[in-house]
Amino acid sequence: MRRPVAAVAAALSVFLLAFAHHPAAASDPPLPLAVPEAVGLSSERLARIGRTIEADIAADRLPGAVVAVLRHGKLAYYEAFGFRDKEAGIAMTKDTIFAIASMTKPMTSAAVMMLNEEGRLFLSDPVGAHLPPLAGMGVAVQTKGPDGKDLIEIEPARRPVTLQDLLRHTSGIPYGGATRTAVHKLYPVSSGFSGMNLTPAEFVDKLGGLPLVSQPGSRWEYSLSVDVLGAVVERVSGQSLGAFLAERLWQPLGMTDTSFTLPPGKRDRIAKALPIDPDTGRPPIILDVTRTMKMECGGGCAASTAGDYVRFVQMLLNRGTLDGRTVLARKTVEFMTADHLGAISSGVLSPGYGFGLGFAVRRSPGVAALTGSTGDYYWNGGYGTLFWIDPVEDVAVVFMAHTPGPRRLHYRRLLPTLVNQALMR
Repeated sequence: MRRPVAAVAAALSVFLLAFAHHPAAASDPPLPLAVPEAVGLSSERLARIGRTIEADIAADRLPGAVVAVLRHGKLAYYEAFGFRDKEAGIAMTKDTIFAIASMTKPMTSAAVMMLNEEGRLFLSDPVGAHLPPLAGMGVAVQTKGPDGKDLIEIEPARRPVTLQDLLRHTSGIPYGGATRTAVHKLYPVSSGFSGMNLTPAEFVDKLGGLPLVSQPGSRWEYSLSVDVLGAVVERVSGQSLGAFLAERLWQPLGMTDTSFTLPPGKRDRIAKALPIDPDTGRPPIILDVTRTMKMECGGGCAASTAGDYVRFVQMLLNRGTLDGRTVLARKTVEFMTADHLGAISSGVLSPGYGFGLGFAVRRSPGVAALTGSTGDYYWNGGYGTLFWIDPVEDVAVVFMAHTPGPRRLHYRRLLPTLVNQALMR
């Protein structure tokens, strides 16, 4: 009986020593701390996360990262690695702030579902019922003329774009930077570009004058749809998207460092990417979250910390509640994290995954190229952040880093793999 007790004691001492290196974060963690073995994880196997990330930092593949692993409502692993600003020699800390890009989308989706719970909108609503310039959008049919040039003809949509289409990316509204077709080129290239250059009214008017790239509900295409939903939230609530999220999500969950524009007092905590991306050889592009956006874009303009996003993720794992406060109903979270594509083409989604209302959702235990459980769900940010939730195992991961180049795809595979191999029971 002595050997297991000694092993747990050793694990506890290592765990507490690790937190001693970050006293500010240790004094106020976002969730209760736990020795990994106490929640069914292996300390020895979780240590592979740190060794792998530290090796990448030493090889100049990324400047630094913050990693959180949650299980059974507790933080079993919560570490900061490398540098917040490598050029300046500033160490990474757990309260470092990151531009989270598309990890904004699940929070905007939650805002839509809050309004749905109040009966102020329904997912079957045509988007034009809330944003009139988007009513009656036609669908582009692309052909080639006799001279070989692209021709765009417009046919009527077989049905309106609904709020459900926007939530699951089946609206036919694309990202302009996604492909090189003539119709895609008409659209704003990204959420961040839209937020910096267009007011909500200008954004909606611009989209209202363009054709859809596919019939509503016919196929999945990652898109500006959630930026449109942000405009819907503003129209229905009478508040800016940031004000609504602050009042209804961020403040109730204690997400004190999440916002669309950072105040001056927090700007020294922003993570810096490497000056040259190791994969592309070019300077990386990351949204400047110190700028006041023309539009608080629901698809990609928020900034946050690992600790704040841990609170959001744990609320989802708890199916809508955290610390006795309910921000979403249990049935709402179950609905959001179900697959909403069915037989609809899933496009370039990872094999084995469909899409819910804000997340990619695993359809079966096989097919996907990563270990996991049926019903696990995830999403990522284009600058290198990610989260992943497995309700079956009651486990989740939050990873924060500024690695906007191709390297970010590596960490999307790495983190679920290294956490799943550490599960003991």
